[in-house]
Amino acid sequence: MRKFSSVLACLLVTGTLLSACGGNNNGNKPAANGGDGAPAPAATTASEETTAPTEAPVDDITQRKVTIKIHYPTPDLTEVRAQEDDKIKRFQEVYPNVEIVKDDWQYNVSEIGVKMAANEAPTFFNTYATEAKFLVEKGWVADVTDLWNNYEFKDQINPVLQNQFIIDGKVYGVTQKGYVTTTMINKKMLDAKGVAVPAMDWTWEDMLNTAKGAADPKKGISGIAPMGKGNEAGWNWTNFLFEAGGEIQKIEGGKVVATFNSEAGIKALDFYKKLRWEAKAVPQDWALGWGDAVGAFQQGRTAMVMAGSDGVIEQALNQGGLKPEDVLTYPMPAAEKGGKHTGVLGGDYLVINPNATKDEQEMAFRYITFDYFSDKGLEALDAILQQRKADGKYFIPPLLDYYAADSEFGKKTKSVYDKYSDIVYQYNTDIMALLDGKPEAQYNTQDYYATMSNVIQELFAKEGTDSKAQLDAAASTVQKKFFDTIKVE
Repeated sequence: MRKFSSVLACLLVTGTLLSACGGNNNGNKPAANGGDGAPAPAATTASEETTAPTEAPVDDITQRKVTIKIHYPTPDLTEVRAQEDDKIKRFQEVYPNVEIVKDDWQYNVSEIGVKMAANEAPTFFNTYATEAKFLVEKGWVADVTDLWNNYEFKDQINPVLQNQFIIDGKVYGVTQKGYVTTTMINKKMLDAKGVAVPAMDWTWEDMLNTAKGAADPKKGISGIAPMGKGNEAGWNWTNFLFEAGGEIQKIEGGKVVATFNSEAGIKALDFYKKLRWEAKAVPQDWALGWGDAVGAFQQGRTAMVMAGSDGVIEQALNQGGLKPEDVLTYPMPAAEKGGKHTGVLGGDYLVINPNATKDEQEMAFRYITFDYFSDKGLEALDAILQQRKADGKYFIPPLLDYYAADSEFGKKTKSVYDKYSDIVYQYNTDIMALLDGKPEAQYNTQDYYATMSNVIQELFAKEGTDSKAQLDAAASTVQKKFFDTIKVE
């Protein structure tokens, strides 16, 4: 469940240009992407011939006028808008029959129903990994299985991400990029306090000791800033639920049953109590949303923050003035030595409006995948890196992108990054072997996050809370208000 700041949204669009990132995010911030009938023709890539044949078959979609309303960046993202405008121009050179209407509406779970009812939703729009079941069950996303099956590069798409929008064997969206929640550490702050950098294969105890050692409450410096406001508070905590071996929910007898009030949940909540009251490592002003926590990290007011890596590092390096060697990216800590470094797996997706015509759905699919796996996408990436270098800014690639890292295109992308190794942030090579991504729950995830946020706030505000009682009450609320209304087929 992820919700992104403007900077992270910018990176997401850049990831799309690379063509080529998933609630907001409980670690990136909680969220926080064709149609029926006969199989559609394979999607045309940007590198294909752009001249239409002189004698096209009457059923050739390129010979019919089609209008699509596209997902467009918000006004504050001027650089990203310029990049999208360039994509529009290139797309219309290949498909001059397509009229493009820009729509900067950003997906919001409280608005999508109204948009659909009024037939005002774009032809395609962005959404998050948490929304797949919800949108499919509401009938608010098109089944694009035929378009997907005819897509030339489907086998090079990152399966870990794409599978979030494949439900019962049908495809309902295209991944842009994703994340596994990680922990970013300000090494400069650790060095200043003489705190040793923990091993990459670290544990909760290591996190506790590192946070305690880096904290300086009298100076307003925290060792770690767990998010304590908004749905992201519940999202951040869920990483620890997963690490302790817990689950959010289970399906039993055709019903969704809350399971987070388990021994694992109690263990995870007790760890938060240790960070807050034993180590005194949490900010005194703990009511921090995603932007607040990331801002504190950027400004050197907290030594650690938990989120999707690239958005945090982007702000730390390009706005906070930190150097790449100062910002370390770690997997989430294991509950105990030898345990899994599980982090919430989320992502960003583009989905197609089911109310669109078959032609509109096909052109929307072609637009979404236009730069994917293309030479134009690599050229766009190279241009972005050139500009970053000219502007004296760093570029932070996502840990997980839309393409499989070991695919042919993944290798080509790495070769472009290698040309600009002085400005491209380098992740520790050991991290990928330790990352363990666990998908967010598919039913009412945002409602669960919101309920758990209230629990986290009570824990941070009042010492001596009863973890079991808190979790039992929260599970009862989620069960009665949300899960009991769901009937699983």
